[in-house]
Amino acid sequence: MKYFMEKGNDHHIFYVLECKDGSYYGGYTTDINRRIKQHNEGKGAKYTRARKPVELVHFGVYSTKREAMQAEYAFKQLSRIKKEEFLAEMKEGEECASTEKFSE
Repeated sequence: MKYFMEKGNDHHIFYVLECKDGSYYGGYTTDINRRIKQHNEGKGAKYTRARKPVELVHFGVYSTKREAMQAEYAFKQLSRIKKEEFLAEMKEGEECASTEKFSE
């Protein structure tokens, strides 16, 4: 599946993948299509190599790299239950939920 992103703009993307074993992986990229392909080819993060195929379950576009990486870090600090709450809220259509409200 391809995700449309306008060419020529700087995109800073925080994304969440669901791995074959049901675990979640959060990451940062500037090209979501390339990055998912890399993960599924075993050329992405070490964590996802043994857990492929992966599926994109969430992504958010940020205006700066710093903001996207802060979102990634905050997501990785959440417990499994809090991650699921965050992702459920995203699926309900909230455009940019802050991971802060899910912190422990």
